[in-house]
Amino acid sequence: MGKKGGFVFTDGSDEAALAEGARNAYLKRNLRYSQLSPVSMFEEKNTANNMPAQVEIYADGEHGAEYKLLFMAKGGGSANKSFLYQATPSILTHDRMIAFLKEKILTLGTAACPPYHLAIVIGGTSAELTMKTVKLASARYYDSLPTRGSDKGHAFRDLAMEEEVHKLTQSLGVGAQFGGKYFCHDVRVIRLPRHGASLPIGLGVSCSADRQALGKITPDGVFLEELEHNPAKYLPDVDTAALGGAVVEIDLRRPMTEILAQLSKHPIKTRLSLTGPMIVARDLAHAKLRERLEQGQGLRIISRAIRSITPDRRRRRRAMPRGAFGPTTAGGWILSSPISSRPAASMVMLAKGNRSPAVREACQKYGGFYLASIGGAAANLAEHCIKKVEVLEYPELGMEAIWRIEVESFPAFIVIDDKGNDFFKELNLG
Repeated sequence: MGKKGGFVFTDGSDEAALAEGARNAYLKRNLRYSQLSPVSMFEEKNTANNMPAQVEIYADGEHGAEYKLLFMAKGGGSANKSFLYQATPSILTHDRMIAFLKEKILTLGTAACPPYHLAIVIGGTSAELTMKTVKLASARYYDSLPTRGSDKGHAFRDLAMEEEVHKLTQSLGVGAQFGGKYFCHDVRVIRLPRHGASLPIGLGVSCSADRQALGKITPDGVFLEELEHNPAKYLPDVDTAALGGAVVEIDLRRPMTEILAQLSKHPIKTRLSLTGPMIVARDLAHAKLRERLEQGQGLRIISRAIRSITPDRRRRRRAMPRGAFGPTTAGGWILSSPISSRPAASMVMLAKGNRSPAVREACQKYGGFYLASIGGAAANLAEHCIKKVEVLEYPELGMEAIWRIEVESFPAFIVIDDKGNDFFKELNLG
């Protein structure tokens, strides 16, 4: 997004120039191509350069000789956790609003890689304005708003409600994906003017990766926000020996019956270390597999399971077999239904985030398991756990193809077991 001062003159299309810069970044800086172009209503193809970019440029009458920019590399998982609720003015009381927000915050789940930067916008003169404010607030773009309202029809931040909602998120017990206190890094609550007949409420997040930066062009030069070079320094030292529970070694080279029998001995929340082959795929591959089954063709792929981990198209570095490689959001699977736990498909699934009741019931009925790994740590997993990567089927899908990988000491947890127990259900998720 850009805000262009009235005394800034450029030659050519600003939108095209900014889009070309984004295109070059993805082509040359080892970033994943995620954009799909509709070839027809139901057929899509990866653009292979992450285009088109969403570029929006506004006139800025306040800073005449400045061109201000906000760059956001918004992940699909966090973008999917953007919600608009057309509420009624009757909930404009403290207790009703807090109860409403608690209910809706729980629906965010853990799939978008918490701890989140949570943005809540109450009011708005249109639905689209409410949701645009949510997106920018999640990037802390509106942190300088007034902190008090008035009869002048302006927006403001409610700092007291931000603190209250932040404490509420800490009390939910969801934590950073697997329980605990830190479901959110921070909270922004913005109140907007509204039409008397409407009360739009927007809810959205920026994931823990927090990929955005400010920039500006002035007569003095080009300036780009300097981000933290070593964010790991803010993390506490963790003694892995002090972590609760033993780590169970799972050899994926063993027959599936032995793997299932070993998993069945352990309760949900058990920490696992996986070693051996996996078959990994994303949504487009799942759609093709489902189409096969619906047409009675069966699955040509012979594997122990179909598990879903996000492969990345980033080029190799330092002789690593692949770029960032981590669990994808399970809630988006096309095969997220009882069919996904039948012997014809997958007996053991691996991804991130909570699953639906249908998957929990299928695991209990067919003796399957859902394992989850940590979202947001794909680069670390690629460097330390992924030893070999090869395309198995649908190479034309790029990162969405079906891959066979070899892993070593890959971390995971038992989230849903063959008895119908569900860790996330205990946290009021799923």
